[in-house]
Amino acid sequence: MSHTSTAEAAAAPHSRYVTTADGLPLAVHERGDPAAPTVLCVHGYPDNSSVWDGVAARLADRYHVVAYDVRGAGASPAPRLRSGYALDRLADDMARVARAASPGGPVHLLAHDWGSLAAWHAVTDERHAPAFASYTSVSGPCLDHAALWLRSRLRPSPRDLLAFADQAVRSGYIGFFHLPVLPELAWLTGAGGAVLGALDRIGRPRSAAPPRRTLRDHLNGLDLYRENFRARLRAPSERRTAVPVQVLIPADEVFMTEGLQTASERWTEDFRAVPVQGGHWVPRSRPDAVAERVHAFVRELGAAGAR
Repeated sequence: MSHTSTAEAAAAPHSRYVTTADGLPLAVHERGDPAAPTVLCVHGYPDNSSVWDGVAARLADRYHVVAYDVRGAGASPAPRLRSGYALDRLADDMARVARAASPGGPVHLLAHDWGSLAAWHAVTDERHAPAFASYTSVSGPCLDHAALWLRSRLRPSPRDLLAFADQAVRSGYIGFFHLPVLPELAWLTGAGGAVLGALDRIGRPRSAAPPRRTLRDHLNGLDLYRENFRARLRAPSERRTAVPVQVLIPADEVFMTEGLQTASERWTEDFRAVPVQGGHWVPRSRPDAVAERVHAFVRELGAAGAR
């Protein structure tokens, strides 16, 4: 998909708010024709909805593109209690935004990082799955499936144990985020930002847009980890979905092995994995590739439905 600065200007977003079940007004940003098929974009940590700007600009000529700031990020307020970051809350938020953005039918879901974790939770919940026509996941597994996959890698074979060790090293930061005070200090002093900046540059072209994150985004989102990981790792469930799923696997992904990224295939009726160039933040570093894959997936599903 080609784009010009004129096209991007024409696709400038307009914003509104959608209220969650617990009364939080989520900032929702829309581009394109509301009568067109809707693509709903959900960001991860420590980003806000601006991570989707490049992708949205490339899709808005043929889709109604909606991106929202999740609770505690961007222009959306944070919940009063840590429990407000539970995956059940995040999935319900997603379904509410989807139905508000496209009251006439389901949306095509596109999510990255923690947005992807929450999106998996939504599409594997029978209450919310009807709101989604498809799901494109980027660098974020289903947390329940990830726990089951990790358990299966503890079998006494060198190959499985190496796979477990590889993922454990990549996920080491998660344990750090559970510590009291130290993660906050890392963000406040700039040490965390320096590390994140180095990781962000992996697989990123020099021409890629820089991130637009705030200190608030970094601090609030720590509760995503603290609220959800222990419970899901202790008691994972085999969550299943009939929503068609494509997983984009960045060649230079640093936080997840390919095995973890494809772990959900056994619980997904319609699953495909597609390699893409780039690192963990491929939605920002290579928006053309992400937009092209979303469009191809939607077109493929439409052709299949027409048979």
